[in-house]
Amino acid sequence: MTTAFFSHDDCARHNMGAEHPESPERLSRIISYIEDSGLDQELDWVRPDEATRDQLLMVHPEKYLHQLDLMQPTKGRVFTDPDTALMPDTLRAARLAAGANIQAVDMVLSSQVTNAFICARPPGHHAERAKSMGFCFYNNVALAAMRALTFHHLERVAIVDFDVHQGNGTADIVQGDERILMCSSFQHPFYPHSHVYRLPDNIVNVPIPAECDGPEYRKRVEEGWVSKLEAFRPQLILVSAGFDGHRLDPMAETNLETGDYRWLTEMLTGLAKEYANDRLISTLEGGYHLKALAESVGAHVGELVRAGR
Repeated sequence: MTTAFFSHDDCARHNMGAEHPESPERLSRIISYIEDSGLDQELDWVRPDEATRDQLLMVHPEKYLHQLDLMQPTKGRVFTDPDTALMPDTLRAARLAAGANIQAVDMVLSSQVTNAFICARPPGHHAERAKSMGFCFYNNVALAAMRALTFHHLERVAIVDFDVHQGNGTADIVQGDERILMCSSFQHPFYPHSHVYRLPDNIVNVPIPAECDGPEYRKRVEEGWVSKLEAFRPQLILVSAGFDGHRLDPMAETNLETGDYRWLTEMLTGLAKEYANDRLISTLEGGYHLKALAESVGAHVGELVRAGR
């Protein structure tokens, strides 16, 4: 069995401007690092198709999808919030990212590959059911979860979000759904300042203080997540993989190292082996220091490859 690596050149055509941190270079630097390290030879490279309208409707209402369609310009940029802009090629890129997550579920659950990493953009975990924000338009990981539950008829899916920003969109969509356990870690207090407290039991939050280092982070995550995931016994683990908690990242104030992402991945693949027949799918969320991002994704994918052998 192998690890699938999903990417598409058209995800780079979404460009919110030279100064915007969520840039096309994020993908090119990751792919270059994967190739330079030799990891590319151990991956099953997949060029995804766009998510269909019916697939997007698993999570987002038609009114919202139609609103995005109307807002997408034929030239220039239209901002949906102060940080998030639509361009002529944005929604194609977003549909490719969403489609990659859905296709990864199909491939993993049909045993074509053991696990998968989706190297696509725009990210998705800030997109709420009917609201784009935080660089996100469609909620990729929520779409993956719904595909697994409705099309493949799984009974228990875990979502693990280790981005430095809370995945408010995912929490908005899956809260109260007992088929899904969402475990997340994030700097707090911090953007987006929502979905932290008073949530249903299927949302497990581990707030992380600014300046938190690797050893303290590992301790908090182990104490907060592991027993919950073990009791839930997920049949599939979906990962919203944000690497912006790295100490070099300009978007946050925590002090994680590349090795901490390797440790996280090893822990999650171990849980997937124990409960989910190794089935794990990871999708790129944040990470804005290009060197740290590429190295951290390299460590993450390397552990997926080892687990998939």
